[in-house]
Amino acid sequence: MKRKEMIKNLNQTNEIVEVCLLAGKIMMQNGAETYRVEDTMMRIAASFGIQESHSYVTPTGIIFSIDGTGPTKLIRIVDRSTDLQKVMIVNSISRKICSGELSLEEAHRQLKELDTKNLAYPFWMQVAAAAIASGCFVIMFQGGWRDFFPAFIAGGLGFYCFVYVHRLVKIKFFAEFLTSFIIGIMSVLFVVIGFGHELDKIVIGSVMPLVPGLLITNAVRDLMAGHLVTGLSKGAEAFLTAFAIGSGIAIIFTIY
Repeated sequence: MKRKEMIKNLNQTNEIVEVCLLAGKIMMQNGAETYRVEDTMMRIAASFGIQESHSYVTPTGIIFSIDGTGPTKLIRIVDRSTDLQKVMIVNSISRKICSGELSLEEAHRQLKELDTKNLAYPFWMQVAAAAIASGCFVIMFQGGWRDFFPAFIAGGLGFYCFVYVHRLVKIKFFAEFLTSFIIGIMSVLFVVIGFGHELDKIVIGSVMPLVPGLLITNAVRDLMAGHLVTGLSKGAEAFLTAFAIGSGIAIIFTIY
């Protein structure tokens, strides 16, 4: 009887660890800050009666352990994107767990369903948003309305190429480099044929949807929260992304 009770407690502990790791994985994959991920995991564990838990989160993996009960577990994070709606839903599930509204099994089920869901906007809407944003950035950087539509077209087609190339070639930073190169070609072409006028404004507006703004913000916030390893790694990733974008444009400007 005692052995059965020990096995039951061990199974429940393992499921709590699985829930914490799954919540952390979803948040880290979709653009959450490191300190928020660690805090959420520890709050979930504490809500299920485990007061002593430890987590170590990096952009490529999460390590989670419970003092004195079972081995330390690791989960790898391969793909990272930006979907703040998933981060918000995990936060909502975490709050319900803390308030006692969700059981362990129900929380695990909801997190599994959320992990497999695709909550992103339709692809055509993402391209349209990138195109409109590119045109608006031209105006924001004191460009003329006559360059709105060249940036609109270059930014929209550039974002389309970025997503397409990223799906075909799984090489980090290559999609950003090739996309900025294509945007540079289109921008120069628009100016040459007279459709566009200020080349610099068109280029700046068109590449803005590619700029890793959230990554830079999270890097600074993680550094301020004391997560030096994660902050520096995110900062390095943001720097290399910006370098790839700048290199593609620089090649076109060198030729032009």
